[in-house]
Amino acid sequence: MHIIVDRDRCEGHGVCEAAAPELFQLDDEGDLVFTREGQPIPKELREPAINSVLTCPVAALKMED
Repeated sequence: MHIIVDRDRCEGHGVCEAAAPELFQLDDEGDLVFTREGQPIPKELREPAINSVLTCPVAALKMED
């Protein structure tokens, strides 16, 4: 499983960071930093990753297998 971030869509609400702080952080400018860019999500982080995708208020995240 991979997560794709649509940076043009992201508005920096931080909901993904709250759901999966191991995967997402907002930098000082409010831009999203995704720690697993281009890498598969480890099994132990899949549940929070899925929650972050499902709760993004602007649908800036999507899952791919």
